[in-house]
Formats: sequence, structure tokens, C-alpha cells
Amino acid sequence: MITRSQRILLLCAATLAAFLMPFMGSAVNVALPAIGQTFSMTALSISWVASAFLLAAAITLLPAGRLADLHGRRTVFLSGAVIFAAGSFFSLFPQTQAVFIGLRALQGVGAAMTFSTGTAMLISAYRPEIRGRILGINIAGVYIGLTVGPFIGGLLVQHLGWKSIFALTSLMSLAVALCACGIGREEQPPARGEPFDFSGAALYAVALLMLMYGISQLPSPAAWALCAAGLVCLVFFVRKQLEKAFPLINIRLFQTNRVFAFSNLAALINYCATFAVTFILSLYLQHVKGLSPFEAGTVLVVEPFLQAVFSPLAGRLSDRYEPRVIASAGMALTVTGLLCLSFLAAETPLGHIAACLAVLGIGFALFSSPNVNAIMSSVDNRYYGVASATLATMRMVGQMLSMGIAMLVFAVILGEKSLSAETGGRLILSGRLIFGILSVTCFLGIFASLARGRMHPRG
Repeated sequence: MITRSQRILLLCAATLAAFLMPFMGSAVNVALPAIGQTFSMTALSISWVASAFLLAAAITLLPAGRLADLHGRRTVFLSGAVIFAAGSFFSLFPQTQAVFIGLRALQGVGAAMTFSTGTAMLISAYRPEIRGRILGINIAGVYIGLTVGPFIGGLLVQHLGWKSIFALTSLMSLAVALCACGIGREEQPPARGEPFDFSGAALYAVALLMLMYGISQLPSPAAWALCAAGLVCLVFFVRKQLEKAFPLINIRLFQTNRVFAFSNLAALINYCATFAVTFILSLYLQHVKGLSPFEAGTVLVVEPFLQAVFSPLAGRLSDRYEPRVIASAGMALTVTGLLCLSFLAAETPLGHIAACLAVLGIGFALFSSPNVNAIMSSVDNRYYGVASATLATMRMVGQMLSMGIAMLVFAVILGEKSLSAETGGRLILSGRLIFGILSVTCFLGIFASLARGRMHPRG
């Protein structure tokens, strides 16, 4: 039985890890122009700095969640923190853009191992009636990381160079590992003794790799072929999972659990609709508006700051009221913010951009905590690891698709051109198109969120 002090230490470890990963991502977004200049990257290759992390994380999440149920969540969580630390440390010494992007992928593997287990450990350690509050605290850690990431990242890039971000995150991830070491031994893993689906993990990895790389190479004929092959592999993966006695992911949860299925679909759509926003605006603010990394980071703080403020409140509300209503209202606000950004121009005031980011921040906060609470409360303890990994997979695949949309638009409009003041017009056109596509995507997600059904009893 886990003690009160161990629960507190667990909350600290999981929340620090939840803080660290988005902190790294948002700080790197601000550093992208400087990184691109160091390695002489094109607009498309710069997008791979973010996409390599997301792709590796998306590939790793389901296998890591399954391994956690087989061999222990704490073990996988701790290993992930160490791998993330190693990826951050060795990123200080890359010689080529290919090596650097490879190390970003290694970071993605480590991040996936903590993403897939942190929520599951919290859910199993705390009573159902306070889970919304605990998840709100944990998700607030995510938004605090997103909040200070652009600010601190911009400060570090401007005064110490972009490598200082990776030095800081390597130390912080070691702190996560030390906290995890103090949690103590966990109970016997719920699925110990069951086999691991190696062939399913390989097929899943190949499917996502072909899809993401194919999207980045569109509109060439070979790229369409890769995308089609990736989709075929994904369909084949789902069919094989249904046939296996011990699958990598329990597809039947989607078939028999309406709340679980539609909540995950809503998460996928919401992350797809929102992740590329910071990426695009970071490039816009520095290349079109001429802001310094620190100034750009200060503007980008608005969205995650409000996410951090409103996330715990949304989590508490979801303990009392229907998560689908709160989450759907959040998605509606997100659509509004994205639509306003789709009219971006060179002369757009910074106040307008900040207002759009404020709407997006409140909208995402209202969506995320209730949606997580709905997913994790809809399954039994035996499936906490799989449910946590599935949710994290929806997050990563959604973010990957968001970047895929950005990469596709960049490939068509910017091609192999480097980002500069001269290509500012094309960057603005790309941003408008991307925000328009994302707003339509998020609008469709409202219906998925509403379709999940009731969780709380009437009365």
C-alpha cells in the first residue's frame, strides 16, 4: 500500500516530468530560428526538429504503456527520465542537422516512457473522488512548463545560445529520475506474465513512420504512395490487434466503451488543431515582426499561462459536472481563437495576437482536464497503463498530424526556401492556410466531444 508521503513524492515526480517535456518543446520552438541558422536549415527541415520528437514519441507510447503494465510503471517512468536526460545532454555536441534531429528523436522516446506511465501511476494512487483535482494539478504542471518555456527559452537563446536549453533540461530530467527513485517499490504489475506483441509494435512504428514522412514529402507521387502504404499498415495493425489475446492496445475498449472512444477521438482532434500554433507564431514573430527570441517568447507566454490558471478549475468542475459539456465549450473557444488567427497579416497588432492566444489558452484548459478525467475514470485499474498510453498516443499523434499539416503547407508554399525577411509573405500565407485548416478540424472535434455521453449519474 502506497503511503501518503510516497503519494506526494509521486505527484511531485509526475508533475515535474509533466512540466519538463512541454517546457522543452515550447523553449525549442522559440529557439528554432537560431537552430536553423546554426545548421543552415530550410523551412521544411526546421519543422523536423519538432516532428522527429513527436514521431518517436508517438511510436514509443503504446509499447511503453504495455511494458509498464507487464513490468512495472515506475520502472518504465524512471527509464524514460534517464533516456530523456541522455538525449538532452548529447544534443549539446551534434555536428550535423541529421545527428541533432536523431537526438531529438531519442528525447521523444524518453518522453513517451514518462507520458505513458505518469498519469496511470497517479490514477492508481489517488481516490476517484479527488482524481479530477490531482489531474488538474498534474496538467497545470504541463501548462506552467508551456508558460515559462517561451519566456525562459527566449532569455537563454538571446544571452547563452540555444544549447543552454538542452543543458538545463538534462539537469531537470535527472531530478525527475531522483524523485522517481524515492517512490518505493510498486505493487505487482497488473499484466505480469502476459506476452509482449513485438510484431504489432513494429507494424505500428512502420505505419506512423511512413505516414509522417509521406506527409512531409507531399505532393510528390512517391509521397502519396507512402501515405497510402502507411494507412494500409495502420488498418492491418488494428485488425491484428483485434485477433490477439494479449494485444499492444485493447481495441475492444474503443468498441465497448463509448466514453473512452469519443474522449480519445476528441483529444486527437484537439491536439491536431492546436499544436502547430506556437510553432507558426514563433517563426512569424521573429521573421516577420522582427522580434528577438525573448520578445517572441514573452508574447507566446499568454496562451500557456491561462492554460495553467484555468486547468485546475476545469479539473474540479469535471468532478461535479459532465466533462463533455465543459470540454466541448473549451473546443468551441479554441475554434474562435484559430479563426481569428487565420486572418494574420504583416501589420497585425501584437495585441490582436495576444488576444487570440488568450482565447486559445482558456479553451484548451477547459477541454484538457475534463477530457483526461473522463478517459481515465471510464476504465478499470487493469487498463490504467493502456488507457494512459492511449491518451498520450492521441496527444502525440494529434501533435504529429498538426505538424504534418504545417509541413505539407510549407512544402507547397515555401518548398526548399530558407526562412528570412524576403520569404515573410509566403510564411504569412502559409500561416493563414494552416490556421484555417486547424479551425475546421477543431470545429469537427466539438461533435466528437459531445458524442461521448454522460459520466455522472442524473439527479
